[in-house]
Amino acid sequence: MKKRVFKKWIPVLAVLCLTAGLLAGCGGSSAGAGKSTASGVEADGGSTQAESTGDSKQVSDGQKTMVIGDTTFNAENWEETVDPHRTYNGWACIRYGIGETLVHYTDTMELEPWLAKSWENDGNLTWTITLQDDVYFSSGRLMDGEAVKECLEHLLANHDRAPGDTKITDIQADGQVLTITTSEPNPALMNYLGDPYGCIIDVQASDFDKGIVAGTGPYVVTDMKTDDHLSLTKNENYWNGTPKIDKLTIRTLSNGDTLSAALQAGDIDAAYGMAYEAYPNFENDGFQFSSISTSRAFFASMNMTSPVIQDPAVRKAIAMGINKEGFVATLLEGHGVPGNGAFPDGFSNFGGENVKTETYDPKEAEKILEEAGWKDSDGDGIREKDGKKLTIRWLTYPSRQELPLLAESVQASLKEIGIEADINCTANRREFLADMNSWDIYASALVTAPSGDPQYFFTTSCLPGMSYNFGAYENEKVTSLIDQLATEFDPAKRGEIAIELQQLILDDNAYVFCSFLEMNMISRAGVTGYTAHACDYYQVTADLDIE
Repeated sequence: MKKRVFKKWIPVLAVLCLTAGLLAGCGGSSAGAGKSTASGVEADGGSTQAESTGDSKQVSDGQKTMVIGDTTFNAENWEETVDPHRTYNGWACIRYGIGETLVHYTDTMELEPWLAKSWENDGNLTWTITLQDDVYFSSGRLMDGEAVKECLEHLLANHDRAPGDTKITDIQADGQVLTITTSEPNPALMNYLGDPYGCIIDVQASDFDKGIVAGTGPYVVTDMKTDDHLSLTKNENYWNGTPKIDKLTIRTLSNGDTLSAALQAGDIDAAYGMAYEAYPNFENDGFQFSSISTSRAFFASMNMTSPVIQDPAVRKAIAMGINKEGFVATLLEGHGVPGNGAFPDGFSNFGGENVKTETYDPKEAEKILEEAGWKDSDGDGIREKDGKKLTIRWLTYPSRQELPLLAESVQASLKEIGIEADINCTANRREFLADMNSWDIYASALVTAPSGDPQYFFTTSCLPGMSYNFGAYENEKVTSLIDQLATEFDPAKRGEIAIELQQLILDDNAYVFCSFLEMNMISRAGVTGYTAHACDYYQVTADLDIE
């Protein structure tokens, strides 16, 4: 029998989708290599595969090694480096044990101390954060208030989202105490500082040109090549336990068949992003699964600048024409739950059970299209209006294995109501997203509440001009409520606002939330400490070990 370590559903699902689609078009450019300031190990810049073969993980010099295959450490997923101050590169920094944040998320998405041992707010603009004592960066430098101040100031000067999220205007350091002032009340500040971009790094010892940083985590980068591998060695200065792996390699294996074959052959010891169809290969005593429900949503964003999408009847019919239950049950083989709102059912006090959305009803969808003038006048099964076929250009990408499957499901179900879905599943999605005339619907994966708080999704995805508002959605009432949410400290009132916001965007049919996924991480039987977490941040910790 296989061994499964399951974490039950908790009030907050945080997110993760296992990814295993074919990665096309990603370059193999190097992100650079250099000396590790913590260990003095020279980066060799070469292949690390010699360390990743065979059953024995004890190399000739007595050091313990381990290799993890991962589908997401690549440029397609905005993880070109481990520099948390670049876009979404912080995910790699925190996942692979390089950096840590001031606060840590439990698997119920509650905040607990990490690099900060306490924090308090004066009810308005001022936060006082007390840091842990005797924490050292991998560079050997003490993590004191001044070092953290330097890090946060560098973050605010270089990151695209952090200034708007945190609203920090001033930072003062006095020993191990930070005093932070915001431009307006920001009840979610500590949640945002737990985001991967909030990894605390030694700015003076980091090489930002190469994307290699010195953090406080259990591992140190010795070599990195984007879209290929990341080589790590244990941090001899680690403050919170003793790392058990001497040399750790993260191999980018974006092809699902390659990932499965590598784990079966013993070329890797653990895998992140395994394709569902490969699971039976590992349902035996030689392997183990760590599973948890998450808030990673697979959803469709409507391009509100597209003439066909601007027709409310078309948007509504599409929302009613997507068979979410069939997608989850059949193509995902039950590994997830159908979506309703922006957050899963049971998620804190603002879960999807609190809102109403269109349900799968192809007959009603057909009626709506007929009444709006979309008719199949030539009998080819596709509706048209004013001489124009009802064709939807569906843009998505392959590195999240669920997305090509969703495209397949949508294409079939929309055809039943007379809508043709023209699928463009490409690793070069950024190029198409930049051209608003090239697509009508963009399907993507997003952790909607990575901090356990609703504000992140709405600020990134529903405000005009923000990073994840790909479809240029704009609603004045939504914008006003987001502003209200940003300054509301009361958790109950925040939940009420989040529910109202979800209902507004659902009433506009600006988004269709198709499913939320269960995350599975698979490892060989001798691996311990390789555990799935609701926030999807802490893949590599000091507890990671291998027999």
